[in-house]
Amino acid sequence: MELLFLAHRAPFPPDRGDKIRSYHVLRYLASRAKVHLVAFGETEADFDVPPVLAERLASVAIVRRDKAQAVAALEALATRRPVSLTAFGSKAMRDAVARVRADAVYCFSGQMAQYLPTDVPTVMDFVDVDSAKFAGFGESGSLPMRWMMRREARMLGAFERQVAGNVRASVFVSEAEAALFRSGGGRGRIEAVENGIDAAAFDPARALPSMRTGEDKTPLIVFTGQMDYRPNIEAVTWFAADVLPLLRTGFPTLQFAIVGRAPTAAVQALAGDGVIVTGAVDDVRPWLAAADVCVAPLKLARGIQNKVLEAMAMARPVVASVAAAEGIDHGGTLQVADDAADHAAQIAGLLSDPHAAAALGASARERVLARYDWDARLAPLDALLGLAA
Repeated sequence: MELLFLAHRAPFPPDRGDKIRSYHVLRYLASRAKVHLVAFGETEADFDVPPVLAERLASVAIVRRDKAQAVAALEALATRRPVSLTAFGSKAMRDAVARVRADAVYCFSGQMAQYLPTDVPTVMDFVDVDSAKFAGFGESGSLPMRWMMRREARMLGAFERQVAGNVRASVFVSEAEAALFRSGGGRGRIEAVENGIDAAAFDPARALPSMRTGEDKTPLIVFTGQMDYRPNIEAVTWFAADVLPLLRTGFPTLQFAIVGRAPTAAVQALAGDGVIVTGAVDDVRPWLAAADVCVAPLKLARGIQNKVLEAMAMARPVVASVAAAEGIDHGGTLQVADDAADHAAQIAGLLSDPHAAAALGASARERVLARYDWDARLAPLDALLGLAA
């Protein structure tokens, strides 16, 4: 079977949430079909196909994307289209797609639906309901920005529903996202295909470079994520301002590490007074291994948070917001917090009781092993795409 895999970002290296999902889906499908990858690339690393994938793929076309966001916004206003589409509008991409002849299409992320062939069965992986994310953004900020976000939510939502009505199936990263799309008027076959976790890679038993000496007893809280992504920026800013002061009454030497690439000026400004901003790191696992508690205090979160699964796989105790925990079937193996006082109380409880914290982390890893194996999570794609097992 010839399969076209479309992606808004090259699925490698798998070092951020969307790329982690697209990488593992691509790897899975390439073991079952002749896959032609067509994707956008933004950095030089995006053009470096890992050997494990290169030997499995029938062809690869990475199209450079360097359109400025301001240009995309002006195009959107002039053409009455969502910015999400004009930002990824490209004749070079259209030409690359036209060169591939395929029996079916797997389209990753709604931005790429504008390139779908009209006569080929397609599985549309929206991942999250992006229009709902923009609706959330439209509730705060300056008046012009709120207007732009609400416009995006309205126009992108209409596009998402149109696409869903024309494809074989639409998939989302969690049943909560799928239900949200249905409730917003989404039609057609709508399924949840969850994320998994590479539990062999994220294994606390593996030898990892140590971030701390054996004598270092300073409590360490860790947050991981792409640090130019608005929900992550808002999460760490709120945590540093509202939660850390409460924690420092009992743990004055406590450190909070913000681990992730491309920190904005607002994130970098948090550094100091016990807050560490690492920027890009080669490997997040040493930071997770060193953490006394991992946190995910996101106010706005869509689908399954890979950062939470990774911390759970590393047997770390996790305190997550309601939004960050919603898509994960954790079975009580992480702690869910609401406001700042609740976050502080739950984190303090874990820091004060290392045995309870270790037990929670161990149960989290057991849950991940039982529930989030990648091949098991992706198995429904066989039937959706008509692939042989």
